[in-house]
Amino acid sequence: MSDTTFDHAVAGIVERDARFHPRAYFFVRLALDHTVRRLSKPEHGPRRHVTGQELLEGFRELALREFGPLARTVLAEWGIRSTEDVGAVVFNLVGQGVMGRKPEDSAADFAGGYRFDAAFDAPFLPSSRRLAGGKKGRVQGSGFREE
Repeated sequence: MSDTTFDHAVAGIVERDARFHPRAYFFVRLALDHTVRRLSKPEHGPRRHVTGQELLEGFRELALREFGPLARTVLAEWGIRSTEDVGAVVFNLVGQGVMGRKPEDSAADFAGGYRFDAAFDAPFLPSSRRLAGGKKGRVQGSGFREE
């Protein structure tokens, strides 16, 4: 797909749904490309389907690499505050015909993927403030608290 076609698709989406900044759509496209490379999937020709969970992991990795400790702030500026928002961006792109999907794919595939505080803030906390043992927790006040 040409960049011009993608640009026009994003403009059309944003005109109908202003929840997300146009940069959110371009970043999700980059995250899909990153995920394809990360999983050693061919970029051209027949592709194996990228699942919602695979895309979320690629999205997280790319955001951390590109924005470091500011990742959550940058994403929030674009309207992306949860994995559900990532799914909404993806399905807006699907609806515009610039991303594909399988019949069994749904926006629910992105629900509860990870918490943005744990995914984007915790990696930059001092090790004494990170949750030990990989248990679920949440950032609260001045530290990471086990749930």
